[in-house]
Amino acid sequence: MITEVAQIEVKSGSAERFESGVRAARKILLAAAGCHGLTLWRSLEQPLRYRLIVEWETISHHTVTFRGSAGFAQSRELVQDCFASAPQVEHQETVPLT
Repeated sequence: MITEVAQIEVKSGSAERFESGVRAARKILLAAAGCHGLTLWRSLEQPLRYRLIVEWETISHHTVTFRGSAGFAQSRELVQDCFASAPQVEHQETVPLT
């Protein structure tokens, strides 16, 4: 399992619209091959900063399969006008602690 962490800064006055767009995009993401779930976090200290956390079966499911799909374009269209800057995206994996 791979975790995508996208840090997203939104324009002032667009937080509600962004959150609504992510709610609408959720259905698209959950229908994507290899997507196992997502959550959206908002910073308390920086209320225009969000982190979208998406669980993918493999990194390829996100970077190749999903990003090359119509679903990516549709979901991006729902939120991109809210972006203050380009999202910063990283892929992470769990490190066993035992």
